[in-house]
Amino acid sequence: MIPVTKPYLPCREKLNSYIDGIYERNWLTNNGPLVRELTSKLEEYLDVENLLLVSNGTLALQVAYRVLGVTPENRSGEAPEAITTPFTFVATASSLKWEGVDPVFVDIDPDSWCLNPANIEAAITERTKAIVPVHVFGNACDVETIEHIAKKNNLKVIYDAAHAFGVKYKNESLLKRGDASTLSFHATKLFHTVEGGAIIFNRKEDLEKAKKMISFGLAGPDSIDELGINAKMNELQAAMGLCVLDEINIVHESRKSIWNLYNDTFSGKVELPVWAKEASNNYAYFPLVLESETEVHRVIAMLSESNIHARRYFYPSLNKVNNFTQDGKLVQAESIAARVLCLPLYPSLPMSSVKMICEAVKRYL
Repeated sequence: MIPVTKPYLPCREKLNSYIDGIYERNWLTNNGPLVRELTSKLEEYLDVENLLLVSNGTLALQVAYRVLGVTPENRSGEAPEAITTPFTFVATASSLKWEGVDPVFVDIDPDSWCLNPANIEAAITERTKAIVPVHVFGNACDVETIEHIAKKNNLKVIYDAAHAFGVKYKNESLLKRGDASTLSFHATKLFHTVEGGAIIFNRKEDLEKAKKMISFGLAGPDSIDELGINAKMNELQAAMGLCVLDEINIVHESRKSIWNLYNDTFSGKVELPVWAKEASNNYAYFPLVLESETEVHRVIAMLSESNIHARRYFYPSLNKVNNFTQDGKLVQAESIAARVLCLPLYPSLPMSSVKMICEAVKRYL
């Protein structure tokens, strides 16, 4: 069986050595030495500052909203709003709703499939507090236009960069953009800590506030500065992250080879996202768009007969999901969501299998 994705497992001996150290120190959580080491190494690898490790990518978003003042001070009265994309994983919107912020969906760009800045200003109201764009499949948003709109309207920008690990824009880390960018280190991501995530803040003071917030608001053993939560990364997660980071070039090159074969096979034959100019590609996913939703179902069924599992990612468009239903039709998002399909892509996928997948989809097309 060929799944759509599979976690990368690094050198077991190296992981064992980290675990031996954890046992020797008997230090499992609360900003242990491995968490501090991983923080430093990720800041260096990603070329960023003010990086905070957390226990998962959803909490990374929730903490960022709170630190940056997007969430309501209390739940009475009308909820604040954040403008975001409906073409994303549900966590982007559910994390807002969970924090008492109403997601307001605007349509996506038909080429990049990211939030279309041309649709933002018409959706701004007196309740709007933030813009939450998503670098979809690691494809960089139009960051300059989004940030111009945010500055003009005094809005915060929190980028959901769950797919954008290592992506460069104009030769600088894409994660430096906005007031904050959040990462997911879930097991199937390009870089992972089994579960985990990170927030990269633009300002040092926001980082310092977040450090206390993820540890119950504690400023010391007998001092509580503010309302907090438990969102700390533990030492076992950090150990896995350090091992994967040591082998990240292997992960990257393997994904690149698979992605390039897919791209060579399907470019010009099906609809593919148009990559942002001056942005790099981290080869995290290979999505394509077919002519109709009926075709998507047929290709999935045809691949399943050969034990190949593709995924409708992202489907459905979130403006059609019960908890977020919004009046009006978002033409581009609904069309792409209905016709999108992600092909299997992970480092241990043999090239022979990739060729078989290519041939199977080509036969159908």
